[in-house]
Amino acid sequence: MWHYNARAAQTHNVRARTSSLERDYAMSKTIRLRELLEDNTIPAAPELAREEVDGRGGRAVRCLACGHRCLIREGRAGVCRVRFVRDGALRAPGGYVAGLQIDPIEKKPFYHAFPGRDALSFGMLGCDLHCAYCQNWVSSQVLRDDEAVAMPHFCGAGELVDLALRHSVPVVVSTYNEPLITADWAAAVFERARERGLVCGFVSNGNATPEVIEFLRPFVTLYKVDLKSFSDRNYRQLGCTLANVLETIERLKAMDFWVEIVTLIVPGFNDSDDEIRRIAEFIAGVSPDIPWHITAFHPDYKMTGPRRTSAQDLDRAWRAGRAAGLRFVYPGNLPGQVGERENTCCPQCGTTLIERHGFFVVQNCMDGAHCPDCRTALPGVWEPVPPQTSNGSGAPRAVWF
Repeated sequence: MWHYNARAAQTHNVRARTSSLERDYAMSKTIRLRELLEDNTIPAAPELAREEVDGRGGRAVRCLACGHRCLIREGRAGVCRVRFVRDGALRAPGGYVAGLQIDPIEKKPFYHAFPGRDALSFGMLGCDLHCAYCQNWVSSQVLRDDEAVAMPHFCGAGELVDLALRHSVPVVVSTYNEPLITADWAAAVFERARERGLVCGFVSNGNATPEVIEFLRPFVTLYKVDLKSFSDRNYRQLGCTLANVLETIERLKAMDFWVEIVTLIVPGFNDSDDEIRRIAEFIAGVSPDIPWHITAFHPDYKMTGPRRTSAQDLDRAWRAGRAAGLRFVYPGNLPGQVGERENTCCPQCGTTLIERHGFFVVQNCMDGAHCPDCRTALPGVWEPVPPQTSNGSGAPRAVWF
């Protein structure tokens, strides 16, 4: 027989009301944040906007910042939700950061550029994808997910460059959220950074357009791409197409960016022998000198079902990369569990050139860009006199204006 429990019912009702209040508050927070961002934007770069006529015969603007190529009408936003049309012109995020810290460059990860050095890393809000396992979801999904909480800190491009110089870092990187959708602001920062002798990098999902890559070329030297899968079905679940990412990688290499590629190995999603082999063969077909980072997954955000990636999973991917002809394959996210495979070795004589533990360079024996033993030149962006060990602890550092 069912019995009415007044206390339990009261508790349930309070919880329901609380949950409803929390949802209402989260929704109002998202609306306020969207209004705040819309009030603090910059004109989109002319190279990334094109006026067109929409299907109704009205005026619209084609956004060229990412592979979605959104045709945006007056008062509307694109898929990313941060690029929108107002008074007939495309507006873009600018004048703020939502994430800011000094990272070891190995964390980006770049292994063949400025080893042992730090990079000033900044991010903004929004993304053109909606990956269920996103580790930066609090900023990338802030306008899609009411539970994501990240706020902008308004600043000038010059302030970021001054900050990098004050901390003596040689590299500035746009990262954390998807930098393609904030490329206009990144270019403003990078232009000033290059004038001061700094090198600039992008950490991106690769869902680019030829137009945005051309736009970035004068400013960006280092470009990391996430190659998340070799299945178009998987990519469409994340929010874009495989073909577009593959074309971006080929274009970046042809235009002489320094490219490194990361694949997060997710059990049950992209870890079949066939898929890993095809990823490795594609990269090797573009260039066997592209470093391929195969990194370990841990449950995060909305993807909590798959198990963690094991060292054995990374070993399988490492072997596939080497069998495909890649000269530099780096297992990541499991420091100390993958033997010496975190290290950079000379592909000619086998000498260990850069010894790593996680993001920390234990020892760098390179002679500029060369192996000191056989004088083989290694592909990458190297300093003439690099630090012999990491400048810092190998961990991120908070910074303030």
